[in-house]
Amino acid sequence: MRNFKELKVWKLSIELSKLVFEITRTFPNEHKFGLSNQLFRCAVSIPSNIAEGCGRKSDKEFKQFVSISLGSSFELETQIIIAKEVDLITLEQFDIINNKLLEIQKMLNGLSTSLDN
Repeated sequence: MRNFKELKVWKLSIELSKLVFEITRTFPNEHKFGLSNQLFRCAVSIPSNIAEGCGRKSDKEFKQFVSISLGSSFELETQIIIAKEVDLITLEQFDIINNKLLEIQKMLNGLSTSLDN
């Protein structure tokens, strides 16, 4: 069993979740239960699946949860593009989130590769 709290990718994805939460708090009320909710759920899914995978017994199982986290990161990336396109977030907010996402995606890919070896 691994300690997920020691993984840099988990820590960074927690930071990303907090950032997404802060940004979506400013969304107009009509978006609170739509895109806002979906953005936050995707962001939270990333560290949650890393943590769940760490509790699994095999590298194969852990890798599956890393893959789910990676999928959630791409889903979040799509949603922030939409949020930017409909002017719910600024270009600056988009860039901050997107840069963190890219770093997380690279780290998840690296972690997945390391679990193959």
